[in-house]
Amino acid sequence: MIMGLTGGIASGKSTVSALFVAKGAALVDADVIAREVMLPGHPVLAAAVQAFGETILQPDGTLDRARLGEMVFRDPEALQTLNNLTHPAIRTEIKDRMYALDQEDPQRLVIVDIPLLYESQLDNLFDQIIVVYVPRRVQLARLMARSGMTLEQAENRLKSQMDIELKRRKADYVIDNSGDPVATERQVAGLWDRLGLS
Repeated sequence: MIMGLTGGIASGKSTVSALFVAKGAALVDADVIAREVMLPGHPVLAAAVQAFGETILQPDGTLDRARLGEMVFRDPEALQTLNNLTHPAIRTEIKDRMYALDQEDPQRLVIVDIPLLYESQLDNLFDQIIVVYVPRRVQLARLMARSGMTLEQAENRLKSQMDIELKRRKADYVIDNSGDPVATERQVAGLWDRLGLS
C-alpha cells in the first residue's frame, strides 16, 4: 500500500513520517531526493546555475540553499523557474523508488513524504493522502524559531505553498501535530490500526 503524506512547512511531516517508519513503514522522502538532485555533478544543479547564476554556489561548488531560497521565495516567477528545473527529475525519482518498494513487499505501507504534493499536482499518484496539520500561526512560530527567519520571511515561505486549511480539507486522513508528541503518536497508531496494518 502506497500513501502520500504532506502538510505545510514546519508542520512536522518528518516527525510523522518517522513515527510510521518506527511502526514498520518504508519511506520515500521527496526532500532527500530534492537535495540529491542539487548535488555537485547533477545536471539539475548545472541547469539551476545557468538559470540563477554562480552566486547560488558556495566556494566549494555546493549549493548555497539560503541564497537560492532568498532569491526564489520573494519572486514567484523565479520560484516557478526553479520548480520547472527540479520537479521533473524529483517526480521521476519518487515514482521509481515508491514502486520498487511496493514491489519488494506489497503488504508493507510505503509512505511518500512530499511537502508540495498538491502544489505539484502529484495527488493523482496516490489513492489516499495523509495531511500533517498545524494552524498557520503555529507554522509561523515554528518556522521563525527553527530557521531564525523574520515574520516577513516566514510569511513569504507560507505564501509559496497552498494554504494549510485547504490541504486539510482535501486530505483522506489528518494527523493534527499542534499538540504534544504523545498526542501525535497516538493518532499515527490509530491510523495504523484503521488501515489494518497492525
